[in-house]
Amino acid sequence: MTAALHLTIVTPTAILVDRDDVTALRAEDESGSFGVLSGHTDLLTVLPASVVRWRGGDGLAHYCALRGGVLRVTKGNAVAIICRQGAVGDDLARLETEVQELRAAEADIDRRARVEQLRLHAHVVRQLMRFLRPGSSGETRPPAAKDAAP
Repeated sequence: MTAALHLTIVTPTAILVDRDDVTALRAEDESGSFGVLSGHTDLLTVLPASVVRWRGGDGLAHYCALRGGVLRVTKGNAVAIICRQGAVGDDLARLETEVQELRAAEADIDRRARVEQLRLHAHVVRQLMRFLRPGSSGETRPPAAKDAAP
């Protein structure tokens, strides 16, 4: 029998998981899905919004939905995950739905940020064009009065 992993999953406000009987863990980072067994080499990776899966000493599968985080494997048997938010549960379908919603919300936030960045960029370009226009001193002047009557 192989030695068990010690799994710890924490958020800034709570310890979600603290188990000494984990036989296998599965997670995913930007490069794809990977597994961790006892004796794994040291590892540090960033996790996107995803579901971490592990099998405990009871032989049952357990799950934790994460809103991004960092996973660290040390000494071949200690796995620590630090995340902003997480939800532990045994209903994989529900947790995967939560993760999809988190990913959609993050994609929407990224899209809005890009739109705002483009808007600001266009504003700066317009200001530069106005400043660099031939015959312009860079100052904004009121329009000249036409045919002023004496």
